[in-house]
Amino acid sequence: MEFKISKEFIQEIEGLIAEKNEREILRRLEDIHFADIAEIINELNGEDAGYLFRIIESEISSEILLELDEEVREKILNNLSAKEIAEELDEMDTDDAVDIIAELSEEMKDEVISELEDFEHAKDIVELLRYDEDTAGGLMAKEYIQVNENWNVLTCIQEIRKQAENVSRVHSIYVVDDEDRLKGRLSLKDLITSSTTTQIKDIYIPKVDSVKVDTEDVEVARIMQKYDLEAIPVVDETGRLVGRITIDDIVDVIKEEADRDYQMAAGISQDVEADDSIWELTKARLPWLLLALIGSFIAVNISEGFSDAMEKYQTLFFFTPLVAAMAGNVGVQSSAIVVQGLANNSLSGSLLKRLGKEMLLALLNSTILAVLLLLATHFIMGTSYEISSTIVLALVTVMILASLIGTFIPIMLDKNGIDPAIATGPFITTSNDIFGILIYFTIAKIILGF
Repeated sequence: MEFKISKEFIQEIEGLIAEKNEREILRRLEDIHFADIAEIINELNGEDAGYLFRIIESEISSEILLELDEEVREKILNNLSAKEIAEELDEMDTDDAVDIIAELSEEMKDEVISELEDFEHAKDIVELLRYDEDTAGGLMAKEYIQVNENWNVLTCIQEIRKQAENVSRVHSIYVVDDEDRLKGRLSLKDLITSSTTTQIKDIYIPKVDSVKVDTEDVEVARIMQKYDLEAIPVVDETGRLVGRITIDDIVDVIKEEADRDYQMAAGISQDVEADDSIWELTKARLPWLLLALIGSFIAVNISEGFSDAMEKYQTLFFFTPLVAAMAGNVGVQSSAIVVQGLANNSLSGSLLKRLGKEMLLALLNSTILAVLLLLATHFIMGTSYEISSTIVLALVTVMILASLIGTFIPIMLDKNGIDPAIATGPFITTSNDIFGILIYFTIAKIILGF
């Protein structure tokens, strides 16, 4: 059952911290999951958060450290010595330890690594620090189970027992040759049901999905999602097994990628957080806002060119926002579907086929909306048939064009190696506003003859 953190509970903890009642604090937190404790620490002020973290034993505090908000974790790390940080890292898997070290200054990194008690653990961490954080090498952990294809079952079981001491969860047993090249995986069922003298090479499964150390993290996520994997082995350029990536790391990648795509769709060009400085937030938002300003200025100039028509047919003016808004909405809808398809590789068929499908879909939707709008303008608002026809014909045309733009732009960006998520932001909305207004008044000019 999920523990509910209430305001009253936080106040009680704050009171106990003020009293320095360590025994009672630990008693209150005894049966609470480390993720919930991290949430409690996130709610405390800097000094209280630091105090609470320090009194928790390192086996649990290392788990808590990983769950803290980045800003809170940074403050806590800044108040810990290199030796204290090293004690926390000694309790972590190598991939998690690398994530923490990556947040430290270069000087502190060296000090922390020198304080690590487990030499092999330190060596693995140093090795992982060589890889880019957005690659499989940057995601992988060095804790995994590997067995040699030339061992028999008895030797294999004995070796697995030794290796398992350093592995918190055994997702798979990987089989390698004498050069540590990945050969396949071993089924636990086959292992425990085979004779102790059976050779591993006679029972292991040779087919195993793997990724190379330089594979991008989003590609790793796609593979694990496609094949429904809990873990995937990582090999170097020669095929040697060097690590494994587990599903918990991939969930973080998927979340970060979704956050980035959402920010790009909203017109934020950099990876920023709500607590970042005003200057950082301004740099992230201003480029797209400038694009929107330029687009809107162009739309205003287009409207100004038809000022005489708006004086003569004032009703046209009132429907300008409606046409522009529908163009923006349809464009964003179309591009969102395309971007999603590109992201998970579910977009099939040629560009012409995709454009044709979107055009037919837009034609159907716009026709239904046009009929409703025609009835509303002509019978409810009393607008003349000519003006009502102008509005609905422009609506249909604009919606079809907007759907084509929303489909075409993300595909073209993707083909040219540009993140298509940017297409769902102000770029499409602004371009559709411009074309929408231009088409609207052009059709009006043709029908009404001004």
